[in-house]
Amino acid sequence: MADMTTPIDGQALDEVVTFTSELIRIDTTNRGGGDCQERPAAEYAAERLAGAGLEPTLLERTPGRTNVVARIEGTDPSTDALLVHGHLDVVPAEPADWSVHPFSGEVRDGVVWGRGAVDMKNMDAMVLAVVRAWARAGIKPRRDIVIAYTADEEASAIDGSGFLADHHPGLFEGCTEGISESGAFSFHAGPGMTLYPIGAGERGTAWLKLTAHGRAGHGSKVNRANAVTRLAAAIARIGEYEWPVRLTTTVRAALAELASLYGIDVDVDADGFDADALMSKLGPAAALVEPTVRNSANPTMLEAGYKLNVIPGHATAYVDGRMLPGGEAEFKDTLDRLTGPDVEWEFHHREVALEAPVDSTAYAKMRAAVERFDPDGHVVPFCMAGGTDAKQFSRLGITGYGFSPLKLPVGFDYAALFHGVDERVPVEALHFGVNVLDHYLRSA
Repeated sequence: MADMTTPIDGQALDEVVTFTSELIRIDTTNRGGGDCQERPAAEYAAERLAGAGLEPTLLERTPGRTNVVARIEGTDPSTDALLVHGHLDVVPAEPADWSVHPFSGEVRDGVVWGRGAVDMKNMDAMVLAVVRAWARAGIKPRRDIVIAYTADEEASAIDGSGFLADHHPGLFEGCTEGISESGAFSFHAGPGMTLYPIGAGERGTAWLKLTAHGRAGHGSKVNRANAVTRLAAAIARIGEYEWPVRLTTTVRAALAELASLYGIDVDVDADGFDADALMSKLGPAAALVEPTVRNSANPTMLEAGYKLNVIPGHATAYVDGRMLPGGEAEFKDTLDRLTGPDVEWEFHHREVALEAPVDSTAYAKMRAAVERFDPDGHVVPFCMAGGTDAKQFSRLGITGYGFSPLKLPVGFDYAALFHGVDERVPVEALHFGVNVLDHYLRSA
């Protein structure tokens, strides 16, 4: 059993704030198409890992798209290793829309502001602060811990976790579980009820390209083979389609625990169970499960034509699709039907859906770590609507959980700040996260 006397001191609490702020100031905007430079942030992280006595390795598939990997040797070489990973890139931010400059890293009124404050330079900073605190205290974890800071998570991950998993699997030897973003944050579900959802699943990524072909011609003439019309009809059918409820193991577990917390007597495994009816009784907590009881497909981009009075011969659209674990066959069949005979579709980018067991030792220890620092909080599992680098690392047999702990004040809309305006994180939330993360990693 690890010595659970905390090494988290005042320096660690100061460092997590400093690291978060300074990482935000390094602009790692990922606009897609390879337009990003993570190397300055990777070098920043590597320097601080080296300062903790580690030997970080920097790896690139594409110049400037840098990943960092380091291993902490545990005290028990017979145990499996644990992967702790975070991405260094962020989505774009328009400064004119923000209250502060999105890359200022400003610390004001107990809050750190800027792009990446919650997605996910906060977690990157927490890991650095914990590892450095261990080095000062002479602490080693029980199991090997592999730390990976990745590029390109906000696009295809081809330069990041995909590259690492496919070309450097030896760096992750022995890793059976991993933790990363989007879990163990406080979610205020009503008066006196604070939830901490831990990610135990992800919907699969199904980004689609639709192409309609038709007969080009003059815009003034009747054209029954108009590619734009054909595409528009298909997009309307997709956007209006009501996907049927399909409950995965993780979502069933989430609904069962939430029903119990709300005092609702329901059997989620019974024939005829109505998930929508239950969610209508869960108040704010329904938001944790509502996006993941179905597949989804949302049209996002349209491309057609080159002159107003010319009917183009083809038109293209893009759709952000997400597939539940086990839902790919239904997804494909439905898209075939909705697109119809005049529109072709293909996967523009595709990644697997994931599920992680909620009856595992790993999940139990995550729960215990959160409850140690917030005994009144309630840990529940949930499935992420989107995806993380855990998808790529799953190729190596690594089971991924969303666990980047934060204790947030009432009214702080954590989910809305992901890719949103005025992204920020409270200093006290970072302090909570460092303590919980330290406790979990030493008990894991």
